[in-house]
Amino acid sequence: MSMKRDFLSMPAPENYVAGLGRGATGFTTRSDLGPAREGPSEEQMKEMLAKRAASLGQAAPSAYGVMERREEDEEEDRFQDPDNEVGLFSSGMNYDKDDDEADRIYQEVDERMDKRRRARREVREKNERDEYEKNNPKIQLQFADLKRALGGVSEEEWAALPDVGDMTGKTKRARETRMANARSYAVPDSVIAAANKSGELETTISTNDSGDGTMTNFASIGAAQQSALTVRLDSAASQTPGTQTTSTGTASVDPRGYITALDKKQAAGEEVPVEDVNRARLLLESAVRTNVHNGPGYVALARLEEVAGKAQTAKKIIQRGCEMCPKSIVVWEEAIRLNRDVLHNAKVIAASGIKINPKAIRLWMAAIELEQTAEARKKVTRQALDHNLQSVELWKILINDTEDIEKVKMLFAKATETVKLSEELWISYARVSGPEAAQQILNMARKAIPTSWAIWVQACRLQEELGKSDLCEKVMERAVKALIKENAMIKREEWITQAEICEEEGDVTTAVSIIKATVGWRLDEDDERRDTWLQDAKDSIARGRYAVARAILEYAVNVFIYSTTVWHALADLAKHHGTTEETHAVLERAVNACPSSESLWLLYAREMWQANDAVGARAVLARSFMQLPGNENLYTRAVDFEVDAEDYDQARAFLTMARSSAATDRIFTKSAALERQLGEHEAALDLCNQGLQVWPASWKLHAIKGQIYESLSKLKEAQEAFSIGTRANPKAPVLYILLSRMQEKQGAIVKARSTLDRGRQQNPKSAELLCEAVRLERRQGNINAAEKIMAVALQECPNSGLLWAEKIMHLEKRTQRKPRALEAIKKVENDPQLFVVVGKIFWAERRLDKATTWFTKAIVVDPDYGDGWVWFYKFLEQHGTEEKKAEVLSKIALAEPKHGEIWQSVAKDPKNVRKSAEEILMIAITKAEK
Repeated sequence: MSMKRDFLSMPAPENYVAGLGRGATGFTTRSDLGPAREGPSEEQMKEMLAKRAASLGQAAPSAYGVMERREEDEEEDRFQDPDNEVGLFSSGMNYDKDDDEADRIYQEVDERMDKRRRARREVREKNERDEYEKNNPKIQLQFADLKRALGGVSEEEWAALPDVGDMTGKTKRARETRMANARSYAVPDSVIAAANKSGELETTISTNDSGDGTMTNFASIGAAQQSALTVRLDSAASQTPGTQTTSTGTASVDPRGYITALDKKQAAGEEVPVEDVNRARLLLESAVRTNVHNGPGYVALARLEEVAGKAQTAKKIIQRGCEMCPKSIVVWEEAIRLNRDVLHNAKVIAASGIKINPKAIRLWMAAIELEQTAEARKKVTRQALDHNLQSVELWKILINDTEDIEKVKMLFAKATETVKLSEELWISYARVSGPEAAQQILNMARKAIPTSWAIWVQACRLQEELGKSDLCEKVMERAVKALIKENAMIKREEWITQAEICEEEGDVTTAVSIIKATVGWRLDEDDERRDTWLQDAKDSIARGRYAVARAILEYAVNVFIYSTTVWHALADLAKHHGTTEETHAVLERAVNACPSSESLWLLYAREMWQANDAVGARAVLARSFMQLPGNENLYTRAVDFEVDAEDYDQARAFLTMARSSAATDRIFTKSAALERQLGEHEAALDLCNQGLQVWPASWKLHAIKGQIYESLSKLKEAQEAFSIGTRANPKAPVLYILLSRMQEKQGAIVKARSTLDRGRQQNPKSAELLCEAVRLERRQGNINAAEKIMAVALQECPNSGLLWAEKIMHLEKRTQRKPRALEAIKKVENDPQLFVVVGKIFWAERRLDKATTWFTKAIVVDPDYGDGWVWFYKFLEQHGTEEKKAEVLSKIALAEPKHGEIWQSVAKDPKNVRKSAEEILMIAITKAEK
């Protein structure tokens, strides 16, 4: 059968050139319609000739022989950077300044676009991560409550659990094989005797505390558990959300070698073990032996011998190091240090090292330190400068050793002439010179170093010291323009740091000028400039640099003149770190810029009232009524001012005006509360009824109405008011709680439970209703029922600090409170109620420092939580100092807390309406039960 070769009818292979094997190449003529195919390269011709020679069994021609590619070249081609433009793209292209500018602009655009999207992207990623963790909780968290419930399983129930049977044949066969291969051994008599006594029970406990390991010390185990829980509590409270503290028992190894660890032990007064010294000596001697020119090895070995107390051996080793490593600066420095006990020897060694290394600045400085007199030091320093004229350190040493101010100026002149690029020398020269000379020196420095921002800052500070504060801003404006021209402008954050340094050193005007000129650098209108500046001001306030923060906020309000957020930040800064006049001036500017801002008007009136300027406060409110007619918040603030001034007729007049122009449920609530405070119960009830006709779902009006009836001992009417309120507004948990307590007072416990159950149905996952149900059962002595309700409550509201606090303090044994507190803190982050609970636990254990720490954490996390202040001051009354109590009283007056069960029960009592925060605190302390 013949084979038909059809390759002649097939298309030519890619890159095929006819006649390539015999050396033919392609060519182009004018008659061609297009360019001819490019001929093969020299490398291709070599490769084709080599293949042809190999097929014929001949050697490749020497002129066209193909050399084998090295493996290294192949590896380089494989891992070549694809973005590196080589070959075709590299020919004829020059990278000039325009390309550099274009690349820089593209890079800045990319950075700004990424910056604009970063915040939203991070928020989105955080939400997605939280949603994933919520939908996919860990196994241990899902079964935590079930694990705790296993503690109530009796021994009979445990014994009744069936054994897990082996239902697989594979396991059975493996067990049979294992049993067949098992070997038996003779059992000693001691094992039989021990097994015979294993079922006996001991009725006595030995008091042997010898620590020989034969007896268990239960007291030590309990103390260790308490200590471990305390450490874990502190760690849980201090660590940030999303982080975990991991402790291991492995020892850390210093990567810098053994010598550092040995030096630390010696500095701490510990005795260095001999085996450690021997081990380190063996390693270092091996390192020196294998590399005789290893200078750091000689230094390490010499220090080891020094630690071991063999000073002479150390000197011999370092001397050998100087001989073997004459160019190693560290070896000569170590030799000088080891021989400082004999000053002459140290000087000789320093001279030898300097002779070999005349450019070594550190050796010259070590030699200078060996001299005892100023003249000798200057002499050595001059010799050093002869060899190292550009060394700033040597010039500084020479100038510091010179006492005559005129000679100092001459040295500075010579130093700046020699080392023209040293900012430090120029600035120091200007500081020791007079005002006129300093200006000339700084001008010369600016010309010598046009890219130095420090010289411009020093020039600005000089103008402030000369009393020319008006020139500071002009100097900084020129500085910014010059630095931008030289492309030497530093980052905005670095400018803020320099401004804070100037404020710290007393140059406040310079700091403000720096902020005005640079705080907007590299921030476009599209960027979130307002938030950036607010954060910058907040950071400066945290560092105690209030002038810088004020300058940042002043710049921000000039840009965002209609932003109430910026005005509030500036007013808050003036209030806490300024004078009353400054605060009023800022608020006056704020209300003029934002006349429709209710919060700014209220803040302005409040600051006026607190400054004992009642006339000014009333004038501010009158102006606010003209700008915001019918605003209920302004009316309520005016009523508060009049009540504080005991002008109740004027307060009633304001409320009458408010009910006619801004008839809201809050206005009716305020009116009824005022009449109730004044003892006019009938008028208060009438106002409640009027308000409920317009606002039937206002739970506050229902609550006030029921409380008025309760104060009048009309329990039936009070119960009816609360009941109507729960039907009118079933989403108000407070009304269900008030109604259940009223029914409990009347002895209708079943009705009270039914009311709370009805409230829980209308308000699922309400921590207040769940906690009240637990407390109802606890007050009735049904601890088991309270624990069951609490278990359900923590499943529905696992992040409620109120429920955890109730469980820890009232449903847990004293020994189990710390573990539950630790578990609660891990689930509920930064809850002041839990911090107060932990403080009370430590207080009961007489661990006063720990209790103080946790009470302080509670008031710092949430100053508005009044119960934290109550318990902290109650603790200080027993274990605190007068200074600490006075500090707490001053802080609570500024915080003005509004929340907390104990605090609200006292503050909202009509008898205590006009009392100060300090007076309410004292009453609440008597009401709080430890």
